[in-house]
Amino acid sequence: MRRLPKRVPRPGRAPRSLAPLLAALLLVPLAACTDGGAGSGRGADGDGRPGTGGTGPAAGTIRVLASSELSDMKPLLEEARKATGITVRPTWTGTLEAVERLAAGSADRDFDAVWLSSNDYLRLRPEAARAVASETPLMTSPVALGVRPAAVRRLGWDPERVSWAQVHRAAAAGDLTYGMTDPKRSNSGFSALISVTSALSGAQAALTDADVRRAGPKLKEFFAGQRLTSGSSGWLASAYARRSTVDALINYESVLLSLNRDSGAGLTVIRPRDGVVTADYPLSTLSGAAPAARDAVRTLTEHLRSTPVQREITERTLRRPVVAAARPADPLSHEQRRELPFPGSRSVADGLLSAYEHRLRRPSRTVYVLDTSGSMKGERLARLKSALTGLTGDFRQREEVTLLPFGSTVKRVRTHTVDPADPKAGPAAIRADTAALTAEGNTAIYSSLAAAYDHLGPDTESAFTSIVLMTDGENTAGRSAADFTAFYRALPEARQASPVFPVVFGDSDRSELDAIAALTGGRLFDGTKERGPGSLDGAFEEIRGYQ
Repeated sequence: MRRLPKRVPRPGRAPRSLAPLLAALLLVPLAACTDGGAGSGRGADGDGRPGTGGTGPAAGTIRVLASSELSDMKPLLEEARKATGITVRPTWTGTLEAVERLAAGSADRDFDAVWLSSNDYLRLRPEAARAVASETPLMTSPVALGVRPAAVRRLGWDPERVSWAQVHRAAAAGDLTYGMTDPKRSNSGFSALISVTSALSGAQAALTDADVRRAGPKLKEFFAGQRLTSGSSGWLASAYARRSTVDALINYESVLLSLNRDSGAGLTVIRPRDGVVTADYPLSTLSGAAPAARDAVRTLTEHLRSTPVQREITERTLRRPVVAAARPADPLSHEQRRELPFPGSRSVADGLLSAYEHRLRRPSRTVYVLDTSGSMKGERLARLKSALTGLTGDFRQREEVTLLPFGSTVKRVRTHTVDPADPKAGPAAIRADTAALTAEGNTAIYSSLAAAYDHLGPDTESAFTSIVLMTDGENTAGRSAADFTAFYRALPEARQASPVFPVVFGDSDRSELDAIAALTGGRLFDGTKERGPGSLDGAFEEIRGYQ
């Protein structure tokens, strides 16, 4: 029997005396939605292996499309394999990107289940919601604010009494800088955007278009304090731990507490008293999953919701358990916070995302350092042109884009801005410059990167600045790696804050590009496949979350 996905109440929203009953009832949807039920033994799982039937461990593999922050569950999934015989084969992605795949129909074909930080946005997309047969939350974590203790003292904050309104006032006055993930690609950023908008608009129910308009001026002031962005919660925390000078991070409570534990960040973790949006990490069976795969998902869910495993989850990941018998890990506060409502319609959610992208956030300045050496002739240059042309449809208003093609030396450098008054002109000019690229010469990677930093100049405060490097080979001309390292380390600290995002492509040396990313605080992306995830198009699109 198939059951349409429905909202499962998050743990902690009902009186504590009802928690054991709710914990038992939450397991019902997955058990009821298998076609054959436990022990049916019919069908095959995601890899075509038969189910075991009976009451013993189910054998086989389930293919799961999972939010990238859940990669910290790998050790627990390995323990689950030993206990149940079920192997989880995850594909990591952003929560909102996963919803797009569900809506497009490709995820239901390629996966047996999805495991996202939240299904809230999914429910606003009927074509995505139809792909989900059932869901069961496995743990929770609210979006919170992690602040350097020195900033807490400077602002005179009582961590238990801080509100989003106070955070807004500090950011608007220039007294607080912070990092936050891209709401268009990461659920932590989207949840933060909803939290701030709800608090600053005074909304008492689900956000409306009027609430978004009302909060607009304050939101623009709030986002003036954002100095760090990324496409994933994990990378945001890593970037902060490596070198960031921002005062605070907006991220999942579990990520902030893990950062304190693992890197000694010492952040004061604040859950604003006027409300939060909480991730509940539902494991969701897809409608197209075979009966044995559905049974395997149900068995895995029961295992992960068992009291001993819930205790392991909260201790290892610092997320909150959903089973009343499992006590939250020691760093987790027991004081309740109001759960802020999610937008009631897709139009409101998409309108809020559009406002953030084009009006509220600081604009982007990006230099695309493009290898157009002789080795790029033919198909490789065609793929590069196709990827860049496809990207022009995603450029934001007020965004500045520089194309810096190189061979033996830097070739003609062209800069374009997406003007809100004529938003089509800038992308059209970028497409024309892209079409005119030709391949010739050797490969001067490090000289071209130095030229990109010179082009960006000292102004890193008015925009999110970054450099994207695409090359198909090793450095054969100009500066050496040692020369570039010396150049970079001699830059003022503010200019060093612009990361390089290299893309592995063709025969390029992965270790060489990885060293560039590590030096500058960037991240290496894979563009080696011809299409789909891991392709050049996919790499360029993924980089957008970091710009």
